[in-house]
Amino acid sequence: MNASSSPSTRRDFLRTGSAAAAVAFAAPAILIRERAFAANTDTIKIGLVGCGGRGTGAAGNALDADPNLIITAVGDAFPEPAKGSVKGLSERYGNRVQVPVEKQFVGLDAYQKVIDSGVDVVLLASPPGFRPTHLRYAVEKNKHIFCEKPMATDAPGIRHVMESVRMSKEKKLNVVAGYCWRYDLPRQAFYKEIHDGALGEVVGVYGTYLTGPVKPMAPAHTRPVGMGDLEWQMRNWMNFGWLGGDGIVEQCIHTVDKVLWAFKDVAPIKCTANGGRVHPNGEGNIFDHVTVVYEWANGARGIVAQRQIAGCYNDNSDYVLGSTGKGVSGWGNPTIKSGDQMKWRYRGDKARDMYVIEHEVLYRSIRAGEFHNDGDRMAQSTLAGLMGRMAGYTGQEVTWEQALNSQQKLVPDVLSWDMHLPILPQAQPGKTKLV
Repeated sequence: MNASSSPSTRRDFLRTGSAAAAVAFAAPAILIRERAFAANTDTIKIGLVGCGGRGTGAAGNALDADPNLIITAVGDAFPEPAKGSVKGLSERYGNRVQVPVEKQFVGLDAYQKVIDSGVDVVLLASPPGFRPTHLRYAVEKNKHIFCEKPMATDAPGIRHVMESVRMSKEKKLNVVAGYCWRYDLPRQAFYKEIHDGALGEVVGVYGTYLTGPVKPMAPAHTRPVGMGDLEWQMRNWMNFGWLGGDGIVEQCIHTVDKVLWAFKDVAPIKCTANGGRVHPNGEGNIFDHVTVVYEWANGARGIVAQRQIAGCYNDNSDYVLGSTGKGVSGWGNPTIKSGDQMKWRYRGDKARDMYVIEHEVLYRSIRAGEFHNDGDRMAQSTLAGLMGRMAGYTGQEVTWEQALNSQQKLVPDVLSWDMHLPILPQAQPGKTKLV
């Protein structure tokens, strides 16, 4: 599927008992042996699903991470991104891009064709509404996976992802999540200091994702004659909740993930939120701002402020308050202070690209026959984002259990180019019900 939302803007902002049962039980070890690669003498084949800028960027990051990778298949819902991705990657990486026309798959089933094409690793970078289906198929086919964030756009989807994660762990498949800050060296050092007690007990976190809109909704009158509902929404996917999840889930999910990181990945018990839309968005149905207040069992709070409105003050930082100090992680080196006294400042390597590091971890694990799986954490952070959206859309307090067990299903079970696909109205806090 096409992740064609100006991803470069996004990334710039981030930087700026039976025999059968016995066989099944033995399968993980068998898979490890079959899918382990010599230190760096065996070529690993990768396939890309979702050929927009984020997907193409992930493929480039993978090729940068390991010199003995080749990309052998790509897939997208639309032909232009697939062709453009192969062209751009070929210009940079030459014969490491071995994707003939017959391996440039197009259509709603392109993900299946990529996964079935003989690749060893699949990069999942389609709009997140498709992620649960794509992840399950990759796990069923025993592929190692790079899974871009977020992992679902509704609760039924994240429950599906959780089951896929369980399956991937049983099969000992390596899964690396696209929560890139987890692989950023300064941020790793910062949160290690916090977890080691540099701030005392963490009592509050304020995380910001304040930026402009990434891809505003195309005006309805620009819709080409004959274009079906599904294609229209997919080509404007960031503006529809079922496809993109809203800004709090699709982009600000990085900030949500870091707030959970500060609390050692313990899930919040509940949250409240305020949000809405200041500027009209045509047929789109997402908010342009949401502020979520998460609460933990010990009374600690984590506040996430998300806004995507042009012409406003921008910030992408994390402010962590502890019983004995405060930490700040923004554009510069992370710092920790006690009062006005500097206790710690990151002074290590800043040059290494976190987008490349996450792929280095994946391929190093595969080659060593080791097991690295981000699945539980990636599902939990996505659910926290969905929980915040539910609170913002309804105006109600939402518990972790309510979010996890929500029956609101946004993603259609069956998709076809000629289907009638009504656009859900934009939520109205106080009127929209929690399902």
